[in-house]
Amino acid sequence: MDVGVGSENPVKRRAVVAALERPDATVEAVAVDSGVSEQPTGRGETVAGAETRAERALAAGGYDLGVGIEGGVADVDAAPGLYLVMWAAVTDGDRLERGAGPAVRLPAAVADRVRDGEELGPVMDDRLDESGVARGRGAVGALTGGRVDRTEALSTAVAGALGPFVTDLY
Repeated sequence: MDVGVGSENPVKRRAVVAALERPDATVEAVAVDSGVSEQPTGRGETVAGAETRAERALAAGGYDLGVGIEGGVADVDAAPGLYLVMWAAVTDGDRLERGAGPAVRLPAAVADRVRDGEELGPVMDDRLDESGVARGRGAVGALTGGRVDRTEALSTAVAGALGPFVTDLY
């Protein structure tokens, strides 16, 4: 099975490898544009980014599946604060399926900066006095004290989107 992942971020590629659980799968990173803003806001824009990445990865050529993963921020009904959200989409060209990862509330100081138009990755880099947090443990890793890392969180979203392709329950 050949799978294209609509991102050059190595964490996203690793998340797909982990979710597939198939040693025979070839998983390649494919540079595509998400079609959404650099910092997706709201579940709708985050899902749209994942869908576009999946479709564009598949269209890049020769893949059995295209996978898109998008992280965003969203307000959640009945829960105060701004949340980090993660969505994945998987397509074989006929079906387009979606799955979500965990949602984690952002600290107020981080949420304020993101609401003011900054991207979460650079804000987290600044708050943690690090660089490249998004290509490593991710904001989710930092915000959970390492209990969940970004690869694991994104893998959960991908597994949810893969469900209809790997079980006959749908």
